Amino acid sequence: MLQYENIISLLTNAFEFLEQKIAPPIKQEFGGGYVYRYREKSYQQAVIQKLARTITGLRALLLLNQNGLLQEQASLQRVLDELDEDIMFLTFPFLFDDRTELHQKYLDAFYEEEFDIPESAIESTQKRPMISRKKVRAYINKPRGEKSKQSSSIETSRTLSKTYSGYVHCASPQIMELYFGTPLKFQTTGNATSPFYEDHKDDLFNNFFRAIHSFGFASMMLRQNELFDQLLSYSKQFAVEQGKGNNVAW
Repeated sequence: MLQYENIISLLTNAFEFLEQKIAPPIKQEFGGGYVYRYREKSYQQAVIQKLARTITGLRALLLLNQNGLLQEQASLQRVLDELDEDIMFLTFPFLFDDRTELHQKYLDAFYEEEFDIPESAIESTQKRPMISRKKVRAYINKPRGEKSKQSSSIETSRTLSKTYSGYVHCASPQIMELYFGTPLKFQTTGNATSPFYEDHKDDLFNNFFRAIHSFGFASMMLRQNELFDQLLSYSKQFAVEQGKGNNVAW
C-alpha cells in the first residue's frame, strides 16, 4: 500500500502545480450565502475539478480496501472510471484538435447549477441534462491512427462499466460476496478476510495507473511537457514494479 500512498503524494503535487496554470475560481453570492465558481467555465477548469475528485477518490479507495469494505471500493471504482473517461473527453480536443458540439453540451451541463432557485431546493427544477456515456466513450475511442480499434476499445469501456455496475446498483451476485465466514453470515462491518479480498486489492492497480494517465493528459493539455515526461516515466516504472510488464501503453 505504500506505493499507492506515494502515487497519491505524486499526483497531489502535480495537481497543485497544474492548478496554478489556470484562472482561479471567484467568490460570489448564492442563496443568501456564497460559493466559489469558475467565471470562465473552461475545459481546463473542468479538468482541474475532475482531477481533484480523482485524488480524493484514490484516497477513499485505499481506506475502503484497508477496512475490507470491498463493495464500497468497487462502487467507487466505477466513479473513478468515469472520471478517467471525462478527463480524456475534455483533453483530447486539445491533443487531437477535434472539438465537437457534444463537448460544448457537456460543459454546459457540467457547469450548470444544481438548483436554479438557490433559496429553495424544492422549488428548483433541477433540469441539468445527462450527457450520454455511450457518446462520450465513442468520442474517446474513435480511430486515431492505423493501430486504433474503436469497436474493441468501446467494448472494453462498456465491460468495465458493467463489471462495477452490480456493486453500484447492489445486484444480488455482488451482495452475496458479503456472505462468508464461520459461522456463515453477512459481514456488514468490513472484513479483510473475504475470499474476494486479494482480487479487489489487485484491482487497485488499474485505477492508480489510469489516474497517472489522466494527469498526463492534463499536463499535455496545459502544455506542461516536463511534468508529462515525469508521469510517463513513473507510470512505466509502476507497471513493472507491480508485475504488469514494461510494455503497458498510454
